[in-house]
Amino acid sequence: MNTNGQRTAIVTGAARGIGAATAIRLARDGNAVAALDLAEADCAETVAAITSAGGRAIAVGVDVSDPEQVEAAVARVTAELGAPTILVNNAGIIRDNLIAKMPLADWDAVMNVHLRGAFLMTKAVQPGMRAAKYGRIINLSSSSAQGNRGQANYSAAKAGVQGFTKTLAIELGPFGVTANAVAPGFIATDMTRATAERMRMPFEDFVTSAAALIPVGRVGRPEDIAATISFLAGEEAGFVSGQIIYVAGGPKD
Repeated sequence: MNTNGQRTAIVTGAARGIGAATAIRLARDGNAVAALDLAEADCAETVAAITSAGGRAIAVGVDVSDPEQVEAAVARVTAELGAPTILVNNAGIIRDNLIAKMPLADWDAVMNVHLRGAFLMTKAVQPGMRAAKYGRIINLSSSSAQGNRGQANYSAAKAGVQGFTKTLAIELGPFGVTANAVAPGFIATDMTRATAERMRMPFEDFVTSAAALIPVGRVGRPEDIAATISFLAGEEAGFVSGQIIYVAGGPKD
């Protein structure tokens, strides 16, 4: 914990969508929060939402695929908020295309952000978690991990996240560190809006058609994912580790 008796959480990809909702929720839970994204300025709204409610937060710009930037970001968070014992690896991009048309650069870009980024962020924070004998690592997977047309890169990356998570649970469990993955289904975000645009479908129609296939009869909201992450990041989730939790409005596995 930091000098104020708070735990410090890092949320990557915190400028918008699931990342922003998660950062705000973890701050509401009483944690100091570092909101990380590619451009520090993009997290200003997230930080403002936290601080205006009385929370402690900073914005940090970082390319999670760059080892030096990751080390510098974690060092800054530690100096300003305290050593992080909660990490949410949420940063992600999509570069959708059919395998026959997918450029190598688009494969590499998705792998670098999702998998390399999660690896580098986790590697950077785990010494502090081991020293504290406490840690919560929550990685964002996706229902696309089971395969999705036009997303060979994204699906492979999100499946990789699941294997990475289970391995972290085995390796870091003896040090009081849990690792779990949350796999969202359809969540209304800028990313799913971009998918609708790629399919040349109005977003409202995209949402309606998706909701019709979901047992609970609606698409997800970023706050739905943030609520699950909130539980996994908390004290009471200490016996939950190595799990892949689908938050998709119905069975996905």
